[in-house]
Amino acid sequence: MLAYFDHQATTPCDPAVVAAMAPWWKEQFANPASRLHRPGLLAAAAVDQAHAQILGQLGLTGGAPPGDLKGNPSGDPAGARLIFTSGATEANNLALKGLAEAELAAGGSRRQLVTLATEHRAVLDPLRYLARHGFELTELAVGRDGLVDLDQLEAALSPETLVVSVMAANNEIGVLQPLAAIGSLCRQRGIPFHCDGAQAVGHIELNPAELGIDLLSLSGHKLYGPKGIGALAVSRPLTLAPQLHGGGQQGGLRAGTLPVPLIVGLATALNLAQGDRLEREQRLGGLRDQLWQGLEALGGVRRNGAAAPRLAHNLNICVEGVEGGALHRALRRQLAVSGGSACSSGEPSHVLSALGLSRLEAAASIRFGLGRSTTAAEIGQAIAAMAEALNQLRAPRG
Repeated sequence: MLAYFDHQATTPCDPAVVAAMAPWWKEQFANPASRLHRPGLLAAAAVDQAHAQILGQLGLTGGAPPGDLKGNPSGDPAGARLIFTSGATEANNLALKGLAEAELAAGGSRRQLVTLATEHRAVLDPLRYLARHGFELTELAVGRDGLVDLDQLEAALSPETLVVSVMAANNEIGVLQPLAAIGSLCRQRGIPFHCDGAQAVGHIELNPAELGIDLLSLSGHKLYGPKGIGALAVSRPLTLAPQLHGGGQQGGLRAGTLPVPLIVGLATALNLAQGDRLEREQRLGGLRDQLWQGLEALGGVRRNGAAAPRLAHNLNICVEGVEGGALHRALRRQLAVSGGSACSSGEPSHVLSALGLSRLEAAASIRFGLGRSTTAAEIGQAIAAMAEALNQLRAPRG
């Protein structure tokens, strides 16, 4: 049986999440913007409740829920709020391009954008787009451990810095960046701090306000929720330019009919993820360490990125002395694993390249993403499958 080790690409939707969404697909199907009848009001109430639940799970005190945000698209209600999106990619675009376009509209002079070379493409691509349109992009290198050099980050900041964007947990190597220290550097200088939290929310303790995170992107399908839904959490008043126009929903910040079932599913998934997070971290961390010990014993296997701090359910390795394509072909019948981001389109991993790996080393790397369903038996299966593959690929050819 195929063992699934690609939970960082996506997770299965929890049955309790599917059950919570079920009524909103058929029985309660109304548009939450239809406020002149009871079905529409019930849908709007469900969205408002989910809005409050998600903010609460993130430790944020909410302002007006999305159904009550009216008027000027660039206006900011008091308190934290969520803008529901199609996922973390859209949330990243709204945060980064929204800040940049709002700065231009206000006649501001800040043009510098600061990030890491190991960020997800959903951060790097919008920033590079902005760089082609008059902004200055600073992509900081990381060490072999994948972690930011705080002194280097501090030196890069200036009065011209508009935003710093650093992800909480890397989607390939799982390392956890020092968010509190980054947040402190930004707060001292009045610089908005955006964090792509797609891989972290529901998996580690993450309180945006305490960490100094002003804009946090999250995605449902990374935490056992539905695909096609995410959010941008805004922890303090910031002006954003909308990226979608056409209906005035969510205070004009994100036009489009709100998908009530998906929003209910996102809130339910986050509630469940926070409920079993500590137990899951401990269990999966133990299984991950067992996997690493078994793979390391095979010889010629090294870990990519820092051993700690990193996600408990992530292990990324480089295998020496084998061709990457052949390795993945040898494993695919027994293991569902990844060579990197599911969004890389077959290109060499820019994350592993930033760590100093060669193209051949990056191709011979494997990301193991453990999840709720991962068992000790599957860990044994993974070690055995790797041993078999390496014996075949390293055998002398006569």
